[in-house]
Amino acid sequence: MSIIKAKDVTFEYIRRDEEGNVEGITTAVDKVSLDIKQGDFIAILGHNGSGKSTLAKHMNAILYPTEGTLWVDGKDTKDEKELWNIRQSAGMVFQNPDNQIIGQVVEEDVGFGPENMGIPTKEIWERVTESLKAVDMYEYRKHSPNKLSGGQKQRVSIAGVLAMHPKCIILDEPTAMLDPDGRKDVIRAARALNDVEKVTIILITHYMEETIYADRIFVMEEGSVVMEGTPREIFSRVEELKKRRLDVPQVTLLAHELKKRGMDLPDGILTKEELIEALGL
Repeated sequence: MSIIKAKDVTFEYIRRDEEGNVEGITTAVDKVSLDIKQGDFIAILGHNGSGKSTLAKHMNAILYPTEGTLWVDGKDTKDEKELWNIRQSAGMVFQNPDNQIIGQVVEEDVGFGPENMGIPTKEIWERVTESLKAVDMYEYRKHSPNKLSGGQKQRVSIAGVLAMHPKCIILDEPTAMLDPDGRKDVIRAARALNDVEKVTIILITHYMEETIYADRIFVMEEGSVVMEGTPREIFSRVEELKKRRLDVPQVTLLAHELKKRGMDLPDGILTKEELIEALGL
């Protein structure tokens, strides 16, 4: 069963002057088709301006296609009657957690979404507890979000979305404003939700190391999907990624350089452990 399906999705930004006349049109997403199954962990990669965040906003019906169709859990995002159901199925976590946290206490913030959905009070607190435990933030439930680190705030944001019991969580550059430890915390939480809770995760990022545990990677450039495959397949194409001005995980690049110097190593090494094993150390 597809949780997100796009068919020939195109989105155009229209620029207007002060009088409202059209000055120009920018195609941010260009005929993108993809099919994401329930329970998948998907990464969408691309540098700034590639269209990946614009595509992410279509998955939560924040934006609608100029042309083509995008379905969330079988519902057309252009169908206004389904907007509430779509946003319950696909929750969104943004780059800056401060824009998403509104409660004065962590547990109140996490309970805000279910409360708006009209969930009974007893069930709200059950959901708050299970969501905070899922992202390893339960012990901070009585804290003020303002006293948390960036990584902790982002995990609270994820818990707030998770408490609404979505089938899918879209993480739009969730670690862009975090330090390396915070980034690891957030990605670890996302992987746990996928492994344990079977929540579909769609991770929009430009950090290559965050994508190596994904089931599939889509690489975007100038609004189009230009590469698609498993992490191993994508990161076996080091030279192509370089031409597209994209990095590869450091250990993958090291293995690639060693192979160019004559060492017998497989393509697409993703972790230090794989490299050590391949070197026979």
